[in-house]
Amino acid sequence: MRYPETKLPKVGTTIFTEMSQLAAEHGAINLSQGFPDFDGPLALLDRVTYYLENGANQYAPMIGVPSLRNAIAVKAERLYSCQVNVDTEVTVTSGATEALFAAISSVVTPGDEVIVFDPAYDSYEPAIELNGGKTVHLALQAPDFAIDWSQVATAMTDRTRMIVINSPHNPTGSVLSESDLDQLEALLKRTDILLLSDEVYEHICFDGEHQSMLRRPELAKRAFVVSSFGKTFHTTGWKVGYCIAPEPLTREFRKLHQYLTFCTVHPIQLALADFMNDFPEHYLELPAFYQQKRDLFCQLMAGSRFKFVPADGTYFQLMDYSGISEHSAKSDVEFARWLTSEVGVAAIPISVFYETAPEQKLVRFCFAKDDATLKRAAEKLCKI
Repeated sequence: MRYPETKLPKVGTTIFTEMSQLAAEHGAINLSQGFPDFDGPLALLDRVTYYLENGANQYAPMIGVPSLRNAIAVKAERLYSCQVNVDTEVTVTSGATEALFAAISSVVTPGDEVIVFDPAYDSYEPAIELNGGKTVHLALQAPDFAIDWSQVATAMTDRTRMIVINSPHNPTGSVLSESDLDQLEALLKRTDILLLSDEVYEHICFDGEHQSMLRRPELAKRAFVVSSFGKTFHTTGWKVGYCIAPEPLTREFRKLHQYLTFCTVHPIQLALADFMNDFPEHYLELPAFYQQKRDLFCQLMAGSRFKFVPADGTYFQLMDYSGISEHSAKSDVEFARWLTSEVGVAAIPISVFYETAPEQKLVRFCFAKDDATLKRAAEKLCKI
């Protein structure tokens, strides 16, 4: 029998899976994949147990339970002064990755171009290609990894369907400024270009407010805004996210969503709604919580041979290993594997997020870990 050719020839096992498996094989401290090594709030876990034991174990509504959609709308208005319709503009999804795929699939057609910024999260391009679109890669430049809006203007054509924005940015930790939103708004005026705004780290933004697309009516009216409860509530394994978009875009989005997962786990949705209503201080205090971890990790790494600039957002920190002369000739993939197997700390190489590998020698560490874990990891890294 002859099997069909692959639809994703450039895709193999993700780097996250590879590095986590390597960490497990070598008993290394896993600072690669972006998940905490501590649990979610006890009050939230208790509410899940409550709903599990009280009958919320059948299908949830396809668009999400009303109480959770309402809590999302309350948060959007509180933080971004954006009023959204809970019935026609908010959809709960089985993780942000599902939301990203549904958003791209609902509007990208063969021949469309989608602009992404490298290093780009690895789920964007496969979704674009599966829908016949072309990914247009624009590279962000170290050390600040800001968007060059003149490059964007040059890359925009009459075939540009969408621009994918990610802020706070994974893997670099950079964030958009008010000026960035000004320039984006000016560029898109008098165009029909859509936005996919990946804002899963919206509550992990240091030294300033998160610049959501929802803050700007002119941007919000053309945007799918995607976020994640897993990142906010330390429960990445639950895979619950959501998408806010204007009604015409939401209508198309839901056509895809209903055939991808139909609905998202029922008791967890109800528990999240209760917790958001009862403990809004959790997401309000999250920036300070993670800034303490960032500062601790950077302080501990100050005595190492790595060079770095503290991240402006997310729970990731880039480190430059070019000053470690005996290993600087290694590619970042080789260096990350060596770190895991020989030093005992797993990291993510940055080149895997690029169409064309950069010259920088950078790896990404996740600091969403207990302080004791960060201290053990830094001790190993400082011995290199």
